[in-house]
Amino acid sequence: MISNSFPTETRSYDLVVVGAGPGGFDAALEAAEEGIKVALVERYLLGGTCLNVGCIPTKMYLGATSPVEELAAQSKARVAKGEIEVDFNSLCTKKDRFIAATRKAMAQKAKKLGIDIYPAVAKVIDPGKVEVSHPEEKAVLGYKNLILATGSHPTVFPGLEPDNETILDNSGFLALEEMPTSLLVIGAGFIGLEMAQIAHRSGCKITVVDALDRIAVYEDPEVSKALQGVFKRHKWKFNLGVKVKSVTAENGQAVLRTEDGEEFTADKALIAIGRRPNSAELGIEKLELETEGPGFVKVNENLEAADNVYAIGDLNGKILLAHAASHQAGYVVRRIAGKAEGPYEHGPIPSILYGSPETMRVGLMPADLEGKGEVKTSSFPLVANPIAQAYASTQGFVKVVWLDGKVAGITAVGHHVAGFTTAASMIVQEEWTKDDIHKVVFPHPSLDEALLGALKAEQVEPK
Repeated sequence: MISNSFPTETRSYDLVVVGAGPGGFDAALEAAEEGIKVALVERYLLGGTCLNVGCIPTKMYLGATSPVEELAAQSKARVAKGEIEVDFNSLCTKKDRFIAATRKAMAQKAKKLGIDIYPAVAKVIDPGKVEVSHPEEKAVLGYKNLILATGSHPTVFPGLEPDNETILDNSGFLALEEMPTSLLVIGAGFIGLEMAQIAHRSGCKITVVDALDRIAVYEDPEVSKALQGVFKRHKWKFNLGVKVKSVTAENGQAVLRTEDGEEFTADKALIAIGRRPNSAELGIEKLELETEGPGFVKVNENLEAADNVYAIGDLNGKILLAHAASHQAGYVVRRIAGKAEGPYEHGPIPSILYGSPETMRVGLMPADLEGKGEVKTSSFPLVANPIAQAYASTQGFVKVVWLDGKVAGITAVGHHVAGFTTAASMIVQEEWTKDDIHKVVFPHPSLDEALLGALKAEQVEPK
């Protein structure tokens, strides 16, 4: 049930989960399915950042606006013409309805499994006890096991504080009722680049500013270069290796000033410079938990922060991805249920940048493998793939990284390359050799054949 009236007495649970994002919610469901008595505490909305102001609404916007890019590509190939007009108000309504319906379905599923949901702020007051509070109500939940899955929030530095009117963070951007005519994007990571593509498809002029010397810096350098090449053809302006001094709202516009005295102006600014863990005000000092960096909770090899206390997802800082949080949740629940022994192992975790082009990466890149053995790469250009040709989107490539003759990593950039991410993950997981390509029949014609082409291609020294 959703507990709108809190118990006055201490209510005891086998497991209390704090945070109902992908990791916390999945942990609660899996625990309930194991017959564990669960309380789930969420101070904001079921689904967390990912569902409400992150992954899901961003992908809905990218999906709805993708015909703009598709028509532009076919028009450039001189086989189609016309224009796509996106009804942004209708898109916002669709997004809001979908998210609300998803939250409703989540609550119904939790209720069916007997999970008690507390829409409240949680704070550890003693080992074994969590206080949950509304503005006018408080209760104490006793626990045998505690999972902290409180996620993260946008990083903010002095001088770069969002007001979510002119200077936006991810939630402010997704709350816009119409797109601006120009946008400053501070931060060239996945969040900034995906949201910039949404704005670009709405006719917005994009200026990207980042302190680092390339975009998508966690990707292979060849992928970053290819991405930037596509965006430059979109007439995006890039200012890389630039240190931002301040971003302020002045006369209804966003004004960015650099430490070198340069100034950039646009209708809006998007601050997308990373994320920090939601570990403050949790009361973790009562458990003597250790933190590192900006507040990530340190965990051992079993994802334990203390006896019977686990920190998963963004909170532990290992991998800030929703699917990583869900995978960690499954392990912790199995451990609590006595079905998992030994340290947590996650295998290759895939990463995807959505939009046009897409990127995917799984496993290790050449820079990760220096000094670890014989490293080779093989690649295949999308221009040679019939499906990429059919969609007039031929920029990009698939690249395979080999370590001592086995596949150690796969990355790609281009048209819908995210579609073979799971296949790539399995290939990396199984450490294919070149002979293993004969185990699977790749369909023809398909974009997957570009992956096959990269596996078959000549292996060379990495650049």
